[in-house]
Amino acid sequence: MKILVCIKQVPASNKVEVDPVTGVLKRNGVDSKMNPYDLYAIETALRIRQQTGGSISVVTMGPPQAEKVIREAFSMGVDEGAILSDRKFGGADVLATSYTIAQGIKKMGDFDLILCGKQTTDGDTAQVGPEISEWLGIPSVSNVCEIREVNEKDMVIAMDMAEDIEITRIQYPCLLAVDKDIFQPRLPSYLKKQASKDREIPVYTFADMEDQDEMHYGLNGSPTQVQRIFPPEVNDSQEFWEGSGAELAERLFDKVRELKFI
Repeated sequence: MKILVCIKQVPASNKVEVDPVTGVLKRNGVDSKMNPYDLYAIETALRIRQQTGGSISVVTMGPPQAEKVIREAFSMGVDEGAILSDRKFGGADVLATSYTIAQGIKKMGDFDLILCGKQTTDGDTAQVGPEISEWLGIPSVSNVCEIREVNEKDMVIAMDMAEDIEITRIQYPCLLAVDKDIFQPRLPSYLKKQASKDREIPVYTFADMEDQDEMHYGLNGSPTQVQRIFPPEVNDSQEFWEGSGAELAERLFDKVRELKFI
């Protein structure tokens, strides 16, 4: 089975500057890490490969330093990886991002199974994975919390639908967006890191894409733009009240009314 995992390098901290003109994150020079949800997707791919054999590739879209997360994936046991990097890809919203990744996947070849993390910690939209499947014309399932069966032509998976768990069978080729805790991600291996340190990582640019219309990529291909990005305000103030139940209830009611919650 040929498996592809979509991964992303995200800021390691919420203290990130935002470009005042474009409204996008300034990623250069910022400490970064692999998107935590993608670790679950990689582990899922490794577990499936143990059953079926085959190969695992990863793809990421970002600046050249995104090579770091490709190398991390190698140290976990992934076979190949590629980077989609071009200034023309910069500033993309979820639509342009998913389209670019889909174009990159077509460049890399055909895959039986594509895995994504449920969402990223810097965007939290949970939209890119399903949109990739739409561009590729393959079925997808999100919120996957369990792999129940893996067969030659299809697989049986469980979806966490908040109020219940749904079970479905999906045929290859397909895309799954996995939730956290589907498997416990393994730690990177120093031996695998050393063995793969010279492994080539191809970088695909706009010139390599099948679609050469610049209006489909980056800011040009983004119908939506983020107006403002800011870290949440920290409110650590505390009040300690003493009194009888009736007194505390009355005081709480007055406080809620003072804050205009009612």
